[in-house]
Amino acid sequence: MSERALVIGEALIDAVRRPDGSRAEHPGGSPANVALGLGRLGRDVDLLTWLGLDAEGDAVRRHLEASHVRVLQGDRSPARTPVATAHLDGQGVATYEFDLEWDLPTSWDEPPGDPVVVHTGSIAAVLQPGGTRVAHEVSRRKATSTITYDPNLRPALMGSPAHAQPYVDALVRLADVVKVSDEDLAWLHPGVAPAEIAEEWSRSGPALVVVTHGGEGAFASTSAGARITVPAPKVQVADTVGAGDSFMGGLIDGLWSAGLLGGHRRKALHDVDTATVERVLERCARIAAITVSRPGANPPTSAELDA
Repeated sequence: MSERALVIGEALIDAVRRPDGSRAEHPGGSPANVALGLGRLGRDVDLLTWLGLDAEGDAVRRHLEASHVRVLQGDRSPARTPVATAHLDGQGVATYEFDLEWDLPTSWDEPPGDPVVVHTGSIAAVLQPGGTRVAHEVSRRKATSTITYDPNLRPALMGSPAHAQPYVDALVRLADVVKVSDEDLAWLHPGVAPAEIAEEWSRSGPALVVVTHGGEGAFASTSAGARITVPAPKVQVADTVGAGDSFMGGLIDGLWSAGLLGGHRRKALHDVDTATVERVLERCARIAAITVSRPGANPPTSAELDA
């Protein structure tokens, strides 16, 4: 039986509004984009999500399945598929507004055997009633699977930092690997240096905490005390939609290739050497650079990356 990933979280329709007034719609959602990136990198990946049985939901399913993501079929679904509208500024940077509900089915058609990694984050980890169910599902898989988490905070949906922080802190403690943006940390902990937060988090449970700094690269802190910084390749930016998600997919894929995923590999992940982390992060930065060089959440395939 081949190793597989399980991603738990929202899939939705991203409606993109550009400064010139034009509008485009395409499938999105942070966890769904991570699953998409893993599928394009050749990984066996399942997505547990909350899609309507409507035309928009069908479009999302087709989009994901075209990149080899299995969208798990649940016993119940929402009345309609969620929609997120991304408003792009003149530099291609997105801000979001949302029309959605979030929950999980009570049962689904997951393949047999434990996934080697379980990923979650963003709206799915905070918005109720699904957030509590996600935390329970992730927690019960900790013994057998590496847990990865990207807060990917959405203030328009998550209320104040004080409201979101308990959810974030609980999943940080549960996770083995955390990827977070400097923008998320500035909202959650204003005035505190991102590296300081990463170092604190890496002492609270995770083996690896990575902070992305957009075009400035990424910083990582390990539980073993290593500190690693990598630059981002310089590219012409089309927009930043899906950049962090593609980085997250690359991070999971890189640790997978290094043989560091699975509950039985937890000690090895905590003992990971600096050279391995640096190599993985440099590849993640290249993946994200390709994504931002073209419109929308469009991460590269393994063939594009190798080329």
